[in-house]
Amino acid sequence: KQMQEISRKFITMFERIFESILWNSRLVVYFAVIASLLAALGLFYMTTVDVYDMLMHLTHYALLDDAEQDNLRADTVAHVVAAVDGYLLGIVMLIFSFGIYELFISEIDAAKGEHGSSMLVITSLDDLKDRLAKVIVMILVVLFFEHAIHIRPHGVMELLYYGIGISFVAGALFLLHKAYATSHTTPHHKTETHRHPVLKQEDAHH
Repeated sequence: KQMQEISRKFITMFERIFESILWNSRLVVYFAVIASLLAALGLFYMTTVDVYDMLMHLTHYALLDDAEQDNLRADTVAHVVAAVDGYLLGIVMLIFSFGIYELFISEIDAAKGEHGSSMLVITSLDDLKDRLAKVIVMILVVLFFEHAIHIRPHGVMELLYYGIGISFVAGALFLLHKAYATSHTTPHHKTETHRHPVLKQEDAHH
């Protein structure tokens, strides 16, 4: 019996130590959080430098002839779209960094304060996936626009393909809007359904 008691205590202590090590192993997510944050800062830095260079090229815009102004205008629009794409990708990395920190490490108290943003509050992996998916869809839309502004259809089929591509983009934005509306109305319905049993119990007591 004494050996069994010693063996049981040893197993219990081993389980506690192992579970503590296993639980604390989640802190390895810090590497992903820091790396994602640095990637976001790098993207913001590079995109900002590109925007600055683009603005510098516009200083002599008034001195150009009409053809050169048209070319510079088209290039500027392409650079602006690329800048939007770069910032959106940086936002993706920020959301990913905040999301995995809240899911695996701890909740971000500052995000729930007076100046916090509900966009940065992640409650589950599905929530993180949905928010990343929305931004990624916007990036793809911006990429399509970046290439579409240089397309000049020269035939009926090219014009048809161009219209189909625009229709697909419009459909993606419509589905994205519907998903956003559904995600904001579903909790309300759930709350109402949860209230009914409570109301019934209160009526029964009365």
